[in-house]
Amino acid sequence: MNDEKFFEEMEARVPHGKVRTRFAPSPTGYMHIGNLRTALYTYLIAKKDDGTFIFRLEDTDKKREVEGAEQVIYNTLKECGLNHDEGPDIGGPVGPYVQSERRELYGKYAKMLVERGHAYYCFCDKHEDEADDTEVSAAEKFVKIADPCRLLDPAEAKRRAEAGEPYVIRQKVPETGTTTFHDISYGEITVPNDSLDDQVLLKRDGLPTYNFANVVDDHLMGITHVVRGSEYLASSPKYNLLYEGFGWDIPEYVHCSPVMRDAQHKMSKRHGDPSYEDLRNEGFLTEAILNYVALLGWSPRGEIAEQEFFTLDELKKAFDISGISKSPAIFDIEKLKYFNAAYIREMTPEEFLKVAEPYIRKAVKKESISPAKIAPLLQQRCEMLSDIPEKLDFFDELPEYDIEFYTNKKSKTNAEVSLDMLNKALPRLEALESWDEESIKSCLTGLAEELGCKNAMVMWPVRIAAAGKLVTPGGVVEICDILGREESIRRIKKGIEKLENA
Repeated sequence: MNDEKFFEEMEARVPHGKVRTRFAPSPTGYMHIGNLRTALYTYLIAKKDDGTFIFRLEDTDKKREVEGAEQVIYNTLKECGLNHDEGPDIGGPVGPYVQSERRELYGKYAKMLVERGHAYYCFCDKHEDEADDTEVSAAEKFVKIADPCRLLDPAEAKRRAEAGEPYVIRQKVPETGTTTFHDISYGEITVPNDSLDDQVLLKRDGLPTYNFANVVDDHLMGITHVVRGSEYLASSPKYNLLYEGFGWDIPEYVHCSPVMRDAQHKMSKRHGDPSYEDLRNEGFLTEAILNYVALLGWSPRGEIAEQEFFTLDELKKAFDISGISKSPAIFDIEKLKYFNAAYIREMTPEEFLKVAEPYIRKAVKKESISPAKIAPLLQQRCEMLSDIPEKLDFFDELPEYDIEFYTNKKSKTNAEVSLDMLNKALPRLEALESWDEESIKSCLTGLAEELGCKNAMVMWPVRIAAAGKLVTPGGVVEICDILGREESIRRIKKGIEKLENA
């Protein structure tokens, strides 16, 4: 097939008439919060208008690939419910959806630009700018280089390339004038062309740079809205010039402000900032993470302007592209905890037990103790699932505790009062016919009534003896019920002994 026929067939495949977005990560590491937000916004823009959400893997930077990173991306999208309509795993009409599998077409399109006068062969020694720059903005790395190859006779340059001389293909940026592009968030931006470098489009190994491949792929896949970080604003004029050089329509640009650790620093894994996986491992719910991330740089408008909590389905309806802010968003872990706690409280008891049980079992190894009894004590008392184990460390084994724990002003107890209460409670608890919450509660409140004191004066010492902690999920009744008769009685006797020996 000649190149003209090839280009015609590729153009015939380009979809039209429908919103199409893409999430196109590189398998070079973990799924950080900025990646997740980009995926979410890209997904919502498509689904808001019943469009198509595409997953594309941009794997041309082989040196930086991380083993397992691709699967992490798939797992994250699946967990978050950001299901793609086309992609490497499910196919689609404009595949392949992995850049390394599209290698041959990039060479053809790069040479098309050369023939049209918008690119040129460069035979100079290898420069640093041949490296992929998927995470470095043009503004950060730009050094204007006067390239002598730009002035080579096109026919001579083509002959040298076809003869096997090593080369890269560079974009031929106009030396005068300006280039203007429009962004949804930042508006219209104009830059002088002499501030733009002749970036490498095709490397010596035949693979494209990120900046070239994403333009070719976005066009051939019919992408209507390109969502990416604001660090790529500086590269956008060169993207526009590429689209114009090919004679292609330019998609809508949606550049998102960075997610910051604080007012001065971007979030970074090397500085200990959490990835999506880290947050999940720390006990945050996917729904809470997604809800919070949606609001990192986007604000609902109109009647829902004050609304904070959104399910994914609600976000599909509420998301308005105009609500995306150009101001940096600061990631606040305390705010995320607030969202997480709210989502935990809204779960059904069955849902909470399912997610809490693995964390309960980290602390409670005894098979005789049921997580189903413990979970209700926790649901209203934890912000993160990872808080659970430290709240339950007393169930398997009574911890060492200070005798001062028995002194409580509110309950009007001290060591002497507590010893008296434990001695009075012990025989009554031992005599119970059945061991359940109702029986235990009746026993202890009945004792308080007989003694003419408040319930707390009886219950505080029993709880300290049973748990050995000042703060516990649930009260003494629930704790003793979960521990069971034998263990509860054993611990109360130990408490009496501790007080007697003080």
